[in-house]
Amino acid sequence: MAPVAEALTDVQKQIFTKISNNEVFELKTLLAANKIKMDFVDENGMSPLQHACYKGNREIVQMLLDQGADVNACQHEHAYTALHFSALSGNAELCHLLMSHGARLTATNSVGRTPAQMAAFVGNHNCVATINNFIPKADIDYYVKPQGLQIESMLPPHLADSFHKFIMQVNVHPIRVAMNLQRCPGLLENAAKVQKVLESMRHKEMTRGAETNEVMAFKYHYLSCVVAEVIKFQKRQEAMKAEKIEKINEEGDDKKSDTIEGLIRKFLKCSKNDGIPEYQEAFLRESVREFLYRESTIFRQMVATLAASDPPSAISVVSAAINGQRAFSDNAQICITCGEDKANKKCSKCKAVQYCDRECQRLHWFMHKKACTRLGQNITPSAKISDADKEQISNSVSSRLQNLSVN
Repeated sequence: MAPVAEALTDVQKQIFTKISNNEVFELKTLLAANKIKMDFVDENGMSPLQHACYKGNREIVQMLLDQGADVNACQHEHAYTALHFSALSGNAELCHLLMSHGARLTATNSVGRTPAQMAAFVGNHNCVATINNFIPKADIDYYVKPQGLQIESMLPPHLADSFHKFIMQVNVHPIRVAMNLQRCPGLLENAAKVQKVLESMRHKEMTRGAETNEVMAFKYHYLSCVVAEVIKFQKRQEAMKAEKIEKINEEGDDKKSDTIEGLIRKFLKCSKNDGIPEYQEAFLRESVREFLYRESTIFRQMVATLAASDPPSAISVVSAAINGQRAFSDNAQICITCGEDKANKKCSKCKAVQYCDRECQRLHWFMHKKACTRLGQNITPSAKISDADKEQISNSVSSRLQNLSVN
């Protein structure tokens, strides 16, 4: 039942009208001439902020937030918050803006659905991914300051921004995660500390009671697994380098080995004709199995999906669990190396495989060169995911993850 709203003043009515008509300049002028609180609602219990979010107008939302609008205030008859309306509008940047101002990700409407779940319901995958991957900067600040009896912080303060960017990444393909670890200043050199912080964040996320976020806890766990794999590969390379140091000195070959590149090649290598990189698949499955919270919904659903008689790839299951299931489209452009969306560059020779940049093309060449000529002679739609695979992955993953809550 809708709340009983007080009679609106003429100015309040004008504010609603200008928001509905997306009249940005006129609204700015009106607000400048009238000092008014943004806590009033219409007959449906909707505030000006909720109306602006429903329209998906980021500029007006910013204006209202600057006027002091409460991002979590909700008198709506069906309990739709400003973030719910933003998610339904399909504006991912608007969702990020609201969350940056403290919008609650776990708020539910009258049918028990969170903003991310409502976005998924209407197919706004970008909003789902943005919400599911949002981490408040304050969560990072906790780890860059000594806590309790600690002499030093778990994470060096100068790494706060790099670490925050690293854990906010939406593309969770292990190769892209490894590349981002290398590209974010200081993280690779402090990989052991990064791993410990991720493990701490995973535990903290799963012990928040009603505010527990299984999706984010699993993401922290998964990222820590990739970092741990990088550390393991680093140690293995150091041991091999120590064994070969005499040979290097004798032959004068001082070629430096790149830890990340070596691991990426291992993730990409396929020894069979099915196109599935064995090491990457095994690593991802093991990462799922190592999640400590066996009774959690996300763990049981992923394990059940992977244990099916003809399961989809592990990366599709992990990505769907973290970012939400998305519909496949025939014109989807996915980088064959790192899984990045909107990969608009193709192999200049065969035109059959796509990459997001030259670096990914270079990294994949050792595998692609074996098939490049053949693919160039016989370019078919099979260069993309086949319709059968699309249907299999979509049905298998979505059937088990569609009810997965952000909680």
